[in-house]
Amino acid sequence: MTPEPGIDVLVIGLGPAGASAARAAASAGLKVVALDRKKAPGFPVQCAEFVPALISAGDATQVSRVQAISEMHTFVEAGGAEVTPEFPGTMIDRCQFDAHLVEGARNAGADIRMDCAVKAIHPDGRLELFSGETLTAKVLIGADGPHSLLGKATGHVNTDIIASRQVTVPLLQAHTATDIYLSERLPGGYGWLFPKGAVANVGLGVSQEHKDCLKPELEALLARLTAEGRIGEERLGHTGGAIPAGGMINPVAFLGDTLVLLAGDAAGLTNPVTGAGISAAVASGRMAGGAAADWIGGDASAADTYTEDLEDHFGASLQRAVKRRAAALAAHSAGAASPDSLRSGWIAYPQYWNTDDTREETHDLLEA
Repeated sequence: MTPEPGIDVLVIGLGPAGASAARAAASAGLKVVALDRKKAPGFPVQCAEFVPALISAGDATQVSRVQAISEMHTFVEAGGAEVTPEFPGTMIDRCQFDAHLVEGARNAGADIRMDCAVKAIHPDGRLELFSGETLTAKVLIGADGPHSLLGKATGHVNTDIIASRQVTVPLLQAHTATDIYLSERLPGGYGWLFPKGAVANVGLGVSQEHKDCLKPELEALLARLTAEGRIGEERLGHTGGAIPAGGMINPVAFLGDTLVLLAGDAAGLTNPVTGAGISAAVASGRMAGGAAADWIGGDASAADTYTEDLEDHFGASLQRAVKRRAAALAAHSAGAASPDSLRSGWIAYPQYWNTDDTREETHDLLEA
């Protein structure tokens, strides 16, 4: 089939990164086509749905707001809550959040195509869809998650992955804190309870190589919370997914003469310790859309500038998190994952911040 002519920017993935990229590029006057294999934005949800107040994800946060969060409670092994006060944030409805961003891209002029899956990406930059269509563009933006097809096509792949599992359950006691569970039984990750009005998202994340422990450990956490009278036994929904945990990868490549930009999870911008990814996805998507417009407009340095901008915004906090997570995993491997070592690997404790770099790094804050 003859490729569709005249596309400036082709975006793969319409999560926060892709929708933000499509909106930014379309707002610059470019012809933008954005694809997603999902039938509806944000569904199924693969997110714990918390956004800290200190991290801006735009007006979509307020549109999709469910309830306010005021503080963080951290539980180390079987101990009680260790409270981090003044940790404000918002629990969102992720489907509404994504839908709002996609609508913004559509209103800016982007051609939004849901239920549209990519079958193959060719070395010359041609995209082959399962529908039989072939698409080409001057710039391809990969915003299709930690296992990005564009990342694979260019050899820029996330290799360190956290596996996660989450269920939604009735919340029997009103709660306004994010609850974090640290344990040597959860190597490379943690457990959580995030309240969302009358329900709660309860889940776990661990290093991919330990994913076999997810089901039994999640059942143990659910049993603990049920015994405490905090949640009901009914399972209202379940989800899971992969989280990149190796830090930022090279976000720029070429397929033939086609510029490729990676954004969000595809570029490894999710915080390896907390799982923070929403705000980084929105910000990097905007940057990618702007870089695409600049490059098409004749700025040969736009791709390099995009890489530099990502490094300036996220590099320090990602490097810190990679270091802390590596230390925690090393302690686990050595059989020395003590409560103190668990605390030193989590953002609620001063040990996490012990470094010569004193810059405030808000992107280290918890978000999922």
